[in-house]
Amino acid sequence: MMFDVFFSICQTEVDGYMPSEKVMFENFFDQVKLADELNYGVAWIAETHLSCEIQKTGSQPVIPHFKGEIGLNTDVLQMAHKIFSMTKNIEVGSAIRNILCNGGPIAHAEAIRTFLALHGMDPQEKRKLQLGFASGRFEFSNRPYGIVPRNEVEKAAWPVVKGKILKEATQIFLRLLKGEKLSSADLPKQTLTPGDFRSEEDWKKVQKAFGSPVDVIVLEPRYQFEKVGVIPFDVNLDLLKLTIGTHDPNLQIKANQILPVGVFNLSITPPHVIEETHKRMEEHYQGEWKRSDMPRTAMIFMNDDEGLSREEKRAKALEQAQSAWENYWKAMEGTLDSSKVEQAVGNALAGSPEDLVEQIREKYHPEDRLMLWFDFNNHDNEMIQRNMRSFAEKVRPHLEG
Repeated sequence: MMFDVFFSICQTEVDGYMPSEKVMFENFFDQVKLADELNYGVAWIAETHLSCEIQKTGSQPVIPHFKGEIGLNTDVLQMAHKIFSMTKNIEVGSAIRNILCNGGPIAHAEAIRTFLALHGMDPQEKRKLQLGFASGRFEFSNRPYGIVPRNEVEKAAWPVVKGKILKEATQIFLRLLKGEKLSSADLPKQTLTPGDFRSEEDWKKVQKAFGSPVDVIVLEPRYQFEKVGVIPFDVNLDLLKLTIGTHDPNLQIKANQILPVGVFNLSITPPHVIEETHKRMEEHYQGEWKRSDMPRTAMIFMNDDEGLSREEKRAKALEQAQSAWENYWKAMEGTLDSSKVEQAVGNALAGSPEDLVEQIREKYHPEDRLMLWFDFNNHDNEMIQRNMRSFAEKVRPHLEG
């Protein structure tokens, strides 16, 4: 089993305390340096774009009850340069880089090739940039960049069209990242068909918007451009590992026809979906598929205080998990749904170090890769680092190898 660390850098109020941006970044770099010392594999960093606080003042507030910013990292490439300069072994990952905003897939392909050119200038550098990518968590981050319905058909089919945009962007991004020279004319047309929709009624609404009962609707390219090639040309792609954040099986397969691309899955993903994904990727991954090619988030609520019994440690850890999730759901939805809190706590890893060993053995395959989330709804830098150390010293040795 392999163990990484996930960092949310979420600046929200916890028990009446809201750290400044400076404190948030200082705590983050403290924790990254410790993760490196403790030999965690990858520092996965959440990515967010545009202020949640400012977005609340608009006409369509997404999380109106959330106080603060759901994440402060807007560019993993800048973060990676700094992290690599202050650490020795740990790799850096994005969870997840949005390739639709900030210029779209062409701009992101060029930015990453530039990063790789600079990162690879040291011939001794072997650490990879673990680039997770997708379309972003919130639509408001994409709208300023033109990711909106362009006509009545796209408006009627928007949930499906968004997936088509990611499919188009993924092909552009990966082919240019690979070093191909291409134009939008080199890409297959995106279409809408009855099989794209959950019900016949949904498809009929789209046909009505189109104006006739056709079986296929061709979408105009979202990105239209003459032949381009992104620079620098001389980069070492061995310093890059790609992972896509999508449950769409067809897109997972399509991506792997271009470059080797792993898959993200959350801790709450149903087990049957996890196993179906592994089976599919064993067949379609461009290379030898390993379970570690699908990183999975795992919430960690651990207590290892001296002088407490195992039962007392478990009780304190569960209390922390309960409080964290209650605060989170109040912030996200403005109300407290006890069933959601109960389910979330049940999906987390909570207890003493011994409890966590047992829970991980029961819940995960021995060859899985976990992104351990220690900082969820927690600004106590010392506690987070204590838990990172306790996990590395008292949990991980029982599960590695």
